[in-house]
Amino acid sequence: QFELVESGGGLVQPGGSLRLTCAASELKLDRYVIGWFRQAPGKEREGVGCIGTTGGSPSYVESVKGRFSISRDNAKNLVYLQMNAVKSEDTAVYYCARESTVCTAVVAARTYFFDLWGKGTHVTVSS
Repeated sequence: QFELVESGGGLVQPGGSLRLTCAASELKLDRYVIGWFRQAPGKEREGVGCIGTTGGSPSYVESVKGRFSISRDNAKNLVYLQMNAVKSEDTAVYYCARESTVCTAVVAARTYFFDLWGKGTHVTVSS
């Protein structure tokens, strides 16, 4: 059964860094755009960014530009979300998801383009 699995979440201090990983079971990630989303307590799920199949020109939402970066290692079938200079407002459950067309700024911000989701990994930013 196709499945996405996020890992790497945890507690990080403000200003610190964390790297999340998205892995796949029974699925070749290099055929898909992979997006990262997050959902804070009491809020709607929101886009973070996405990366195309070859890894070039990821798109990010404005709130994380310059701090977060998405990369992929197709040989290892993994996609990463590098989070730097984290803030308390980055506290959320982070999800990766699959999409079958292209990664653009519009796609990165919209959950409805994505048809397969992981169960999420918790990130807490606190001192």
